[in-house]
Amino acid sequence: MTRSTRTSVPGVPTSPSARATLAAATTRLSLRPLNNAVPMNAPGVWFARKLVATFMAIGGPVPPGTIVNPVRSGQVRGEWVRAAGVSFGTRAIYYLHGSAYVICSARTHRGLAAQLSRKTGLPVFVVDYRLAPEHRFPAAADDIEAGYRWLLDQGYPGHNVVIAGDSAGGHLALDLLVENAARKLPQPAAVTLFSPLLDLTLGLAAEQERRQRDPLISAKAASRMPLEYTRGLPADAPRLRLTVPAGIDLPPMLVQVGGTEMLRADARALCDLVRAAGGSCELEVWPGQMHVFQALPMLVPEADHALRRAADFLCDALDYRPASEKVS
Repeated sequence: MTRSTRTSVPGVPTSPSARATLAAATTRLSLRPLNNAVPMNAPGVWFARKLVATFMAIGGPVPPGTIVNPVRSGQVRGEWVRAAGVSFGTRAIYYLHGSAYVICSARTHRGLAAQLSRKTGLPVFVVDYRLAPEHRFPAAADDIEAGYRWLLDQGYPGHNVVIAGDSAGGHLALDLLVENAARKLPQPAAVTLFSPLLDLTLGLAAEQERRQRDPLISAKAASRMPLEYTRGLPADAPRLRLTVPAGIDLPPMLVQVGGTEMLRADARALCDLVRAAGGSCELEVWPGQMHVFQALPMLVPEADHALRRAADFLCDALDYRPASEKVS
């Protein structure tokens, strides 16, 4: 099924909006120095979590009418997020939030999940995986796998599940696909990733930042966060430096990344890794956009546009469109 069979969605713009340019410049002058200075001790981690939660709430508030159903089932923690008018059915989105393994939660990403639910007409299960430094590798990866198995057990077959994720959620998503193949579990129908992190050492990001400074944080400062998750392990340990065996079953993937962010290098490398293994990975670089701009519709108009394209991709993979055809 090709995208041309679905509602027409405009392509990636060739230049950023004035609001996006202003948002990036303001972030570079305000949040970047602050993010670079926050230490990775207990008070620093607490402050970083509060700062990001506030930024996400301002830039991407939860739309009115959103229904949230908490999930507590054995190891699985998370929440179902449904936009107004969206019901449970036979299909679902499994969302893997970012955090550099340290910061975010299902709650911080509730607004983004609700927007994705609204645009697809599907319920979104956001897994609340354990964070570092309280919980180190493989806690997050184990929780992601447990959440996926839980969805299968709830009666959602793999071909009726699509995965979306951002930042560290990109690394976790690719790890899940490789583990699914190794364990003979059904793969999801498709995966879409926003600003995925692949290199947990931030080495690729550091190379990219030598060409252009990221408006949100430096590669050096950002690298301290995944280290809280991987501390004591070699950088090339299995499931940290990911490899994708050639010829394994992989779902089609769409990757969106901002044109100003250092994770452009990770996004390209992730797509190259998938393609080299025989999979399909479409890469969209959005000019002038920051890290996970899709979560910030109140700040940048491109957020809505990008999410519409992501929703279109996921619905195509499921051969699905809400009966109303009114989801925007």
